[in-house]
Amino acid sequence: MSSDATTAVPTATVTDVPGPPGPLGQEPTPHGLGTSLPQADSRAKAEGTFPYASDLWAEGLLWAAILRSPHPHARIVSVDTSAAVAMPGVRAVVTAADVPGAATYGRRVADRPVFASDLVRHHGEALAAVAADHPDTARLAAAAIAVEYEVLEPVTDPEKAFAAEPLHPDGNLIRHIPLRFGDPEAAGEVVVEGLYRIGRQDPAPIGAEAGLAVPRPDGGVELYTASTDPHTDRDLAAACFGLLPEQVKLVVTGVPGATGDREDPGFQIPLGLLALRTGCPVKLTATREESFLGHAHRHPTLLRYRHHADAEGRLVKVEAQILLDGGAYADSSSESLAAAVAFACGPYVVPHAFVEGWAVRTNNPPSGHVRGEGAMQVCAAYEAQMDKLAAKLGVDPAELRMRNVMATGDLLPTGQTVTCPAPVAELLSAVRDFPLPPLPKDTPEGEWLLPGGPEGAGEPGAVRRGVGYALGMVHMLGAEGTDEVSTATVRVADGAATVICSAVDTGSGFATLARQIVQETLGIDEVHVAPVDTDQPPAGPAAHGRHTWVSGGAVERAAKMVRTQLLQPLAHKFGMSTELLQITDGKITSYDGVLSTTVTEAMDGKELWATAQCRPHPTEPLDDAGQGDAFVGLAFCAIRAVVDVDVELGAVRVVEMAVAQDVGRILNPAQLATRIEAGVTQGVGAALTENLRTARGLVRHPDFTGYALPTSLDAPDVRIVKLVEERDVVAPFGAKPASAVPVVTSPAAVAAAVRAATGRPVNRLPIRPQAAVAAPNA
Repeated sequence: MSSDATTAVPTATVTDVPGPPGPLGQEPTPHGLGTSLPQADSRAKAEGTFPYASDLWAEGLLWAAILRSPHPHARIVSVDTSAAVAMPGVRAVVTAADVPGAATYGRRVADRPVFASDLVRHHGEALAAVAADHPDTARLAAAAIAVEYEVLEPVTDPEKAFAAEPLHPDGNLIRHIPLRFGDPEAAGEVVVEGLYRIGRQDPAPIGAEAGLAVPRPDGGVELYTASTDPHTDRDLAAACFGLLPEQVKLVVTGVPGATGDREDPGFQIPLGLLALRTGCPVKLTATREESFLGHAHRHPTLLRYRHHADAEGRLVKVEAQILLDGGAYADSSSESLAAAVAFACGPYVVPHAFVEGWAVRTNNPPSGHVRGEGAMQVCAAYEAQMDKLAAKLGVDPAELRMRNVMATGDLLPTGQTVTCPAPVAELLSAVRDFPLPPLPKDTPEGEWLLPGGPEGAGEPGAVRRGVGYALGMVHMLGAEGTDEVSTATVRVADGAATVICSAVDTGSGFATLARQIVQETLGIDEVHVAPVDTDQPPAGPAAHGRHTWVSGGAVERAAKMVRTQLLQPLAHKFGMSTELLQITDGKITSYDGVLSTTVTEAMDGKELWATAQCRPHPTEPLDDAGQGDAFVGLAFCAIRAVVDVDVELGAVRVVEMAVAQDVGRILNPAQLATRIEAGVTQGVGAALTENLRTARGLVRHPDFTGYALPTSLDAPDVRIVKLVEERDVVAPFGAKPASAVPVVTSPAAVAAAVRAATGRPVNRLPIRPQAAVAAPNA
């Protein structure tokens, strides 16, 4: 293949798309931190011209298909690819025997095979991949591969995984965390217990998971995918290809958004193997079924709780057992378990806590990183316990929570002091005091507001309204000693600035934030963000708000270094320090008005650039007693949910979600509101509809007819009643992540409101109709 074979590949420079010029007299586009600067790619996405990964094309393109196991657990007796190889148009077939490098991969633990070779451990596991000159030919060839299985009994109950035969050479136990905090003999006057189950939520990326692999003349390969962690994915792929990392280049292209790991390496690695084998570009666009079967989901979780409180409702001790179903492979289960155990008591002061946490392997679909992992599951449980405690004491649920809320200076059950702002009481007061929405009218015109939608089967007389509260918390950045670091370069030339940083904008608005930082620091309106690839220094994964903090911090430092380069000659000329100069609206002025010039004049045709890193303060792993300073920072949220429940049919309509959130600092008001609204809606899906169902390990209905995402009609009225701007002094700009904590908190709030309406305990998410039918005498 010629050296210019990749020139036809679009690289989706989406951050450089200019908006249309406004009409004469229109206010100038806002810029700088604190303004609602629109995302540069928003118009292209709205008009359908944005180049997604599934739009990629290259000359001489071949198409890929993957053969997947129909069984959740089986021994592979034989694999016969001869029929597939003999089909006209088939260019290559690869199996486990054709992997030249590492046979297994994993972002956290390398325990997942590229292709199953001896055992199949979950439904949909990859066994082989085919490259052909037409997508239909590739799919037919994959189906023609003859695999003989010895079907084995699947282990699908995580509680039985402890005593079951090992499903993996590493065993069935991924991690055990025993947390010990305080006096085990402590007891309260009032005790409540509960058993809770959280279902398997899928990240459900709307855009198709797709990619393109293009071989290089030097024996390497280029991967074009919507990766959220390009350098890690590059390194994993290179190890499996038997190549050095510098021989593999990953170009991030066409990211439509992500609420978890966007593109699983299980899609990328077969692509690269086929491209290297054929010497041709190879494209794969996963079907919706393949996405459901292949990528990681939220951990299904079983939780047992016992809360002790005194007669006034103040918490004395929390005891909990938390069991995460990691599915067939470890992935991020260890990190998810750490969050679940550390936040098992919620944002409350608990003098004594004893928590046992386990993550285990089963033959269920793999679990992994989904927004708010670990924290969301325990939030649903501890908030249900707070409702039980309030009911037993005869105390208002909001008041009971207020008596126990955490504040700055309190201790987590891990022994870590909460040093960041923790305005939990202020958040709870805001949602509690916000006016309730009006009751629906009992008229034909208002029937569409009833649970069940337009022309639903319910009767207005069977509808009851419920109000519920929930408080949630998440950690920021990685945890337990993760080395969080990001690098960014800012270059200024010809009146425009360019930001080079490999932080992937998955919908978090990082590209917009980077533009705002440079505008604010350098007074330059025209700021471009370069496309992301692995030729740039690493910036880490797009998770836990880390790009706002770490990558944004790196951009800020680089921009300030360029600012110093720009101002030093002027300061020296006028005999003053650079601190006495300011840049506003493209003009440089001194404190005394002696100096006044434009940034363009000061540049005088020069090119300035600087590269900087940002690395937060270190953390440490939890020890054998679950103790340690494991988290860089925390964010908090309070939500009041109002629901209408048809107590005869069990149908639930979320009327309103009132949200108060600890945001540190508002960097982009419009983007922040959108992130909160999206997080709440995702949480409502987890509460009411989203559950990837399995039967003995087999995924049932892996499509959007069987997996119900909330639609625009299901989305509640989200009222952002308060945003607390108490800056975290150790965070760049003082900002906190915005989208994860409403995802964590909203399912618990919806469940609390359904409990209030029906009198039922509601101990399972998503809430099934039979659980929303009113209890007798309720």
